[in-house]
Amino acid sequence: MKKVRTRIAPSPTGDPHVGTAYIALFNRCFAHQHGGDFVLRIEDTDRERSTSKSEQDILGSLKWLGLSWDEGPGCEAGAGPYRQSERSAIYSKHIQQLLDNGSAFRCFCSSERLGEVRKLQMLDKVQPGYDGHCLSLTQEECETKQAAGEQHVIRMKIPQEGECEFEDILRGKVNIAWSQIDMQVLIKSDGMPTYHFANVVDDHLMEISHVIRGEEWINSTPKHILLYQYFGWEAPQFCHMPLLRNPDKSKLSKRKNPTSIRYYEAMGYLPEALLNYLGMMGWTMPSGEEKFSLAEMEESFDISRVSLGGPIFDIEKLDWLNGKYIREDLSDEEFAKRFAAWAFDSDKVSQIVPLLKQRVERFSDVVSLGGFFVDGQLELGEVDFQHKSIELSLAAKILQFTLWKLEEVEELSRDVVEAELQALAGLLGLKIRDFLFPLFVAISGKAVSTSVIESIAILGIDITRARIRHGISVVGGISKKQAKALEKEFRSL
Repeated sequence: MKKVRTRIAPSPTGDPHVGTAYIALFNRCFAHQHGGDFVLRIEDTDRERSTSKSEQDILGSLKWLGLSWDEGPGCEAGAGPYRQSERSAIYSKHIQQLLDNGSAFRCFCSSERLGEVRKLQMLDKVQPGYDGHCLSLTQEECETKQAAGEQHVIRMKIPQEGECEFEDILRGKVNIAWSQIDMQVLIKSDGMPTYHFANVVDDHLMEISHVIRGEEWINSTPKHILLYQYFGWEAPQFCHMPLLRNPDKSKLSKRKNPTSIRYYEAMGYLPEALLNYLGMMGWTMPSGEEKFSLAEMEESFDISRVSLGGPIFDIEKLDWLNGKYIREDLSDEEFAKRFAAWAFDSDKVSQIVPLLKQRVERFSDVVSLGGFFVDGQLELGEVDFQHKSIELSLAAKILQFTLWKLEEVEELSRDVVEAELQALAGLLGLKIRDFLFPLFVAISGKAVSTSVIESIAILGIDITRARIRHGISVVGGISKKQAKALEKEFRSL
């Protein structure tokens, strides 16, 4: 019997998402329950958005949760390297194989032409996709265009009739018409592979037996199965997990709720409680027990017990479970030790001390002046945002624009934050003192506190984002219609 091997393949292009940990947890439990291996692979083919910082954040967050891997960065084995950016020669070899057997073709269409084609397809109300314009190019024509320096991509051929049928572990037989599948780009114009191509090649070479991933990939599965067929490889078994949902049943996203694992770490959640809670997302222990360890979940794991109903990520339920862990699993001594490690983290304290030292006259001033650094959600009311020059609607606008601006910044250093906020205040025609007022309140809970710019840099984007969102809700919120108009204005600045 083939050894069970599963994988998680995060893209290092943003915050370490709880959804990544959720899928990683179920992959690890499935592999270990069957005596197999759990592999971690970094899918960093997006050169513009991938960063080493994001990769380190993802790896660090998974380790903080206790989700170690059997193979991957730091646990090298024969199937490596485990970063796609280090596997270029492998992809070059395999794409040539597809070109040689006629399963792929070079496409020289410009982005302008593709845009026009898509526009016409939308007007005609037909499935948008590539129209096959370059399929008929001969080898000689392709070589001539390449010699002339014309940029191109490599696409896969797709059957024009029939449908793809595959078996999903949770859903049974799934049928998708080939007419719904686009001629996917496999190699981008910069020579880097797309997710779809690299994912299939890597899964085969790393001997992945089961691909357990989110249900958003169901419609891409025919492309992947077809690539396995083009290469003459045996496809793995597929299992598409239900997506995590907000309480309103919408897809979990940072626009509505904190999704970064770092946010939950910064808020003082226990990693074992958060991991336990993710294990409850659409799955239950045979005993019905809600509190269980990773080892207990692995021992009792049965993927057929996963419910296809979208699991609700409810922070109130997480709070309940985290409190249960604190009360039942931590002695007084352990509580004090772990609280001190969280609240008085040396790196964080070293940044906070210079700000407080300039302003206190006695140690008893520290809590009132700097307590917000270790606080959770601040208790605020409309009255806190009252200002002679800033109406509540303008306060909401300042907070929302600041949030969008900070989310564009790769690293929240003091100098970067100051430059961005100074520029934003100028674009809005506001004095910097007035512009910063609602931020002081949202971030620290007070109109006067330590430098809000330095405070944002210390707190980081996760806590800052949550507090700004809370501030926006306190001053009246922003409707969907208002958000659309504000975003248009923000993009025009």
